[in-house]
Amino acid sequence: MDKLRNKILSMPDTAGVYLMKDAAGKVIYVGKANSLKKRLRSYISRDMSSKTVALMSHVADIKFELCPTESLALLREANLINKFQPKYNIVLPDDRSFPMVKITNEDYPAIFVTRKKENDGARYLGPYTSANLLREALKIIRRSFPFRSCKKLPKKACIYYRLGLSPAPCTGKISRRAYTKIIDDIALILEGKAESLIKRLSSQMQKKSRELKYEEAARLRDQILALNDISAGQTNYSGHGELEDLKSLLRLKHLPARIEAFDISNIQGKEACGSMVSFYKGLADKNNYRRFRIKTVKGIDDYKMISEVVRRRYSRIVEEKLPLPDLILIDGGKAHLSVARKELAALGLNLAIASIAKEISAHKA
Repeated sequence: MDKLRNKILSMPDTAGVYLMKDAAGKVIYVGKANSLKKRLRSYISRDMSSKTVALMSHVADIKFELCPTESLALLREANLINKFQPKYNIVLPDDRSFPMVKITNEDYPAIFVTRKKENDGARYLGPYTSANLLREALKIIRRSFPFRSCKKLPKKACIYYRLGLSPAPCTGKISRRAYTKIIDDIALILEGKAESLIKRLSSQMQKKSRELKYEEAARLRDQILALNDISAGQTNYSGHGELEDLKSLLRLKHLPARIEAFDISNIQGKEACGSMVSFYKGLADKNNYRRFRIKTVKGIDDYKMISEVVRRRYSRIVEEKLPLPDLILIDGGKAHLSVARKELAALGLNLAIASIAKEISAHKA
């Protein structure tokens, strides 16, 4: 249980989905969160409901995937629930009060959110747990894959066409075949199959480039970039290679998944403060940013200020038994690095630390 608790305490403060597994490795619960850190900490609080206590008694491990927004985490959550059919998730499919995406059965289908599933030949995707987040996700998708959202086909183009959010099938500005292709692509995204779509679009983009059709190639490129954002939690983390490079450059023993970086700023020795920014797996972990007002140093002395900030940060980490970073970065030279290392040593910590200046000075843990 201590291992599971430590894993929860080290979760990033970003949007994503989490998968709870039992001792046999079977997924028994899937959830989403705007902050994985805050949501998962509620599972180890003293105020857990009896249902949560029952769930956690069977949890042996927790995996997670990062997503750009909570609305896109909603899509991923639905895909994972459909895939694993976890024991402790609410059974949604037969409950019509939950929102779904409806793709109408027409020559030029409309897409919108509904709570009522009818026997009308339409295609229904979902259900999902939040109508508001579902609408947000569709707005994000629509920027790159425009679609009709009106329930009745009008006779002239609406404002969504002028905003680039609809191809205006009502005016014949797009063929039925081309529009159907857009709808099929959107269905793939909603079904969690964006990776296969990216591969197909990449192949098409290369073909258009070879044919010197650069405008069409550029449009496909923009769709691919948008899909990379949409599917960030569904594919392997794209920044892994950069972290591998950093590990190699600094000769670290482990991949620096969690990084904390420090800087000192002051105006003529007054209002001096230290800033700490945090990164998790290459992504900014903004809710873990910290600001330290300098308390013990008078005048301009960057070295003593760095000492104070590092001491305050990690003495608290040690006291509260919180997860330690894999790498500490100090804005400064070798002297700044040296004083920071002394503070860590005084706390009994042997952490990887590097200074960033015109040259990188590193200490291998």
